[in-house]
Amino acid sequence: MTERKSEHHDEFMKLHMFKEEYIAKLAKIAIMSPEDLAEALASDERVEEIHEHLKGVGPKTIEHWREDLKVRVSEEEEAPAKEKPKPASKTRKVKAAPEKKAEAEKEEAEEEEEAEEEAEEEPEEKEEEVEIEEEEEGYKVKLKPKLSKETLSALRKKAEIDARRPEFLRQEWHRRQRLQKVKWRKPQGDHSKMREHYGYRRNVVSIGYGSPKAARHLHPSGFREVMVWNVKDLEKIKPEVEAARVGHTVGTRKRTAIEDRADELGIRVLNRSG
Repeated sequence: MTERKSEHHDEFMKLHMFKEEYIAKLAKIAIMSPEDLAEALASDERVEEIHEHLKGVGPKTIEHWREDLKVRVSEEEEAPAKEKPKPASKTRKVKAAPEKKAEAEKEEAEEEEEAEEEAEEEPEEKEEEVEIEEEEEGYKVKLKPKLSKETLSALRKKAEIDARRPEFLRQEWHRRQRLQKVKWRKPQGDHSKMREHYGYRRNVVSIGYGSPKAARHLHPSGFREVMVWNVKDLEKIKPEVEAARVGHTVGTRKRTAIEDRADELGIRVLNRSG
């Protein structure tokens, strides 16, 4: 064994990326010479054995060994390797693409013509039904008041002032939970720093934060709110300037009656149920 190894040692080491460790491992598989290795590389089963016994030997190294030993693989084994590269077929398909595009465009044009003919053959009753449904489910424009130029300009100024107005909080709101969301009250007390307008305290309600007089107590839409509890109260409302707000104690049956009557009279309900 040692004599044969010494004889073929130099021949093995000429192979691509071959190591001395592989000689002993190949001997276990009955591969004693480069000729035995060439016969083993010709069959797939023997190649799998080589992969198992020789760690680090991949398909690329085996291909290099086949080239060095001039091993010819059968056509059946070469076939799958040749089938892998398919970029050339893709480039050839691109050349024939304009013809296929023209055919696809013709088919699309024919389909569109058939669809138009079918639409013309359908009765016109369906179109009328669709229009009726859209009118029923469409958005209804809310009623708007008839206002003068002065009130319109006052409403714009009011919106600007409301945007920059600070939030007024009760005195010692940060100490007591019950004062978090409560109506504002004037601070009182001889030693109250909020009453004396100290800079590190919250702002206090004063004249400078007020909105224009013409737009005071108006709804953002421009209407003047009028409380309503029954259908008779709607008769007192002026639809051009005033709008109705239903009381919170009114039930659903009476509320629906008020809303229906308001629609008949052309009155806007600010807190409509639906």
